[in-house]
Amino acid sequence: MASETPQAGTTDKPTLLLVDDETGILTALQRLFRPHGYRIFTAESGPAGLAILEKEKVDVVVSDMRMPGMDGAQFLEQVFSRWPETKRILLTGYSDAGATIAAINQGKIWRYVSKPWNDDEILVTVGQALAHRQLLHENARLTRLTQQQNEELRELNANLEQKVAERTAELAAALKSLEEANLQLRQGFLNTVQLFSNLIEIRGGKLAGHSRRVADLARRLAEHMSLTDADLQDVFLASLLHDIGKLGLPDNLLNAAFNALPPQSRSEVMHHPAKGQQLLMAVEQLANAARLIRHHHECYDGSGYPDRLKGLAVPLGSRILAVANDYDALQIGVLTLHAHSPLEAQQYLLKERGRRYDPQVIDAFFAMLSDEAARHPKELTLRPAELRPGMVLSRDLLHAEGYTLLPRGRAMNAESIAQLQRMEADEKTTMTLHIRNDAAPNVLRDPQNEIQRQGWREVQIGSEQLKSGMTLARSIVDKNDGYLLLVRGTRLDEVLIKQIREYERVNDLSLSLFIRVDDR
Repeated sequence: MASETPQAGTTDKPTLLLVDDETGILTALQRLFRPHGYRIFTAESGPAGLAILEKEKVDVVVSDMRMPGMDGAQFLEQVFSRWPETKRILLTGYSDAGATIAAINQGKIWRYVSKPWNDDEILVTVGQALAHRQLLHENARLTRLTQQQNEELRELNANLEQKVAERTAELAAALKSLEEANLQLRQGFLNTVQLFSNLIEIRGGKLAGHSRRVADLARRLAEHMSLTDADLQDVFLASLLHDIGKLGLPDNLLNAAFNALPPQSRSEVMHHPAKGQQLLMAVEQLANAARLIRHHHECYDGSGYPDRLKGLAVPLGSRILAVANDYDALQIGVLTLHAHSPLEAQQYLLKERGRRYDPQVIDAFFAMLSDEAARHPKELTLRPAELRPGMVLSRDLLHAEGYTLLPRGRAMNAESIAQLQRMEADEKTTMTLHIRNDAAPNVLRDPQNEIQRQGWREVQIGSEQLKSGMTLARSIVDKNDGYLLLVRGTRLDEVLIKQIREYERVNDLSLSLFIRVDDR
C-alpha cells in the first residue's frame, strides 16, 4: 500500500520506495526523508512493493530484511531481476548476518544499514545511491552518444573523399554557371551600348562608322598609355557613345563641318556633350563614361566647351577621346570643310599640341601609330563566297547605307558567312571584306592587367618636391570626381609640374604623388 500519492509536477523528484512490515518504522522513515524533497511510496510487504514498482518509476528501494511471507532478500532479488537500474538498500539487525549475505548475493544490494539506524548515515547512503544511479545513467548516455558519433564519424570518413569530390564538382559547376551568366550580362550590356551608338550612324551620311572607329582608336591609345582596366573600359564606352547628344540635331547640322557653321548653329551643336551626359547619367554603369563625354570637347588651353576646363582639370579619358574623335572627324570632313588625309590629320593634331590637345596624349598617339606601323598585318580582299570560318576582319564592314554590319576584329563563323552571302544575293550588290592575313586575330578583348612594377621602388612626395624628369609610379586621380589626371609612367616636365601645382591651388587640396626612385 502506498502511503503517499505523487502530486502533479513532482515527477522530476527522486523517488523512494520504503518496504517494512512494521508501520512505525515506515512512519519514522517517511518523517526522516520527506523534508529532503523526495517522492515517497511505502509498502508493508514484498508483494505490495512489487505492485508499486510495476506502476511507478522508483529510483531507490529501502527494504527491511525480516518480513512475513517474502523476506527482504527475496524481494530485492525480484527487484534486481525486473528493475536492475533501481538502487537497493537493506535494513537489517546485527543477528541477520546470514540473511544479509543472502541479500547481497541474491538481491545485489547497494548497501545495507543496520537497525537501529543512524539518521545521518541512512540519509547519506540514500543520497550516494541516487548520485551513483545518476552517474550510471549519464555514463550510459555518454556511451550511447559516443557510439553514435563514432558510427557517424566512420560513415563520414568512409564517404568524405566522395563528398568532397561531389561538393567540389558542385562548386565548380556553380562557378562556371556564374561566370557564364556574368559574361552574358556583360556582353548584353556592350551590345546595348553598341546599339545606342548605331542610333546616330544609322542616319547615314558622314558619321556612318565614326563612333566605332573612334572607340577602336581610343581603346588602342588608352592601352598604349597603360590605363587600368576600369579606366580603359570607361574610355571605350564613352567613345562609342560620345555623339549620342546629337540625336536631336537635324541632318544638315549632323553632317556639316563644325568650323564652317554659322554662330547660331555652332552654338546648337556645342550643347551635345552636356546633353549626352544627361542622357546617360541615369545608367549607373555609364556614369564615368558620361563624365568623359561631357568634357571631350574641352581644350588643353581652356578654350573648349562646355565648361572651359584647362589642363589637368580635363579628365584624362576625355583628353584621349578628344584626340581619337578629331583624328577621325578631320578625315571624314565633320570638323573642317576639307576632308583630311591621314597624314594631314596627323599634322593638324601635331600643330594643335599643347593648345587644343594634351601634349602627353599627342606624344603617346604618335608613338602608338609608329608601333602599329611596324607590325601592321597585311590585308586580303575577299568576297563572302571566299570567306572561311576563323578569318578576322581588319576593317569595319559597312552597309551601302552607311551603318556598321560587322566591326573590325570580328572573327567570322559559318553562320555569319552564310548571312553575308544571302545579303549579297538578296540586295544584288558586290560586298568586299578586308581580312587579316596573319595568325593573330585582333578581336575586341578585355584589357590586359597592368604591367607589374620591376626594377624600381616608389616614394611619396609633395608637389613642391617635384622635379623635371621624374616619372610617376602611380596614376594621379581627382579626389572629388575620381577621374584620371595623369597616368602612371608619365615623365614629368616643367609644364606638367606647373599644372599640378596650379590644380592643387585652384581646388585647395594636396595630391598624393608617388615617384619612381630610380629616376630621381
